[in-house]
Amino acid sequence: MLLRIAVPVSVLLAASLFLLLQHVESCNEAICGSVVSKCLLTKSCNCNVKNCTCCKDCFNCLSYLYTECCSCVDMCPKPNDTGGASALGRKSHVEDFNEGIPGLFSALTEVPDTLKRWDVKTFPVDIEYSQYGPKKEIKIKMPFWSQCMSWTKCKSSCQSMGASSYRWFHDGCCECIGQCTACSQDGGRYQDVTEDEVEYDYGEDEDFEENE
Repeated sequence: MLLRIAVPVSVLLAASLFLLLQHVESCNEAICGSVVSKCLLTKSCNCNVKNCTCCKDCFNCLSYLYTECCSCVDMCPKPNDTGGASALGRKSHVEDFNEGIPGLFSALTEVPDTLKRWDVKTFPVDIEYSQYGPKKEIKIKMPFWSQCMSWTKCKSSCQSMGASSYRWFHDGCCECIGQCTACSQDGGRYQDVTEDEVEYDYGEDEDFEENE
């Protein structure tokens, strides 16, 4: 009896996984098939990215494959419509996404990443914004990825975290930024950087996009 029940369940799961992976164009079936199957079984990713009640569960379930496989379970913010070949010609180090997902970004940066893929640094708000009213101690969380990566990898990795913008440095360091306009750390940072070494950016040296 158990065998008769198990076979249809496995068939249904395989069919559901196949349809899901086929539906999502950016999903890498070879890499994500196994972990997505596990998350479907445990129902860890049965939530909407706009309502992050289970974002943390989905993040933990996908583990180190989160950035590669979040699109398979509709947990990645959608890429910019203006992306593609034309976007690769941009020379700016800093770029805003059309729409960030604050709830997702907050859930992923709330506690240190157990797999040490990134290190979250906390910076004070730019002085421009605090001089027009009573001073408040506003902190901005910015994850710095521990590994060097390409421009496109930095962009997709930060977008998968729900960031509002990102900053990619010439040395390959990648910084994701939450809801903060034109505020960014002024140098590449890796996980071995301590808080004492941080130099804050007060807006005196802004980056601008170069048009070809």
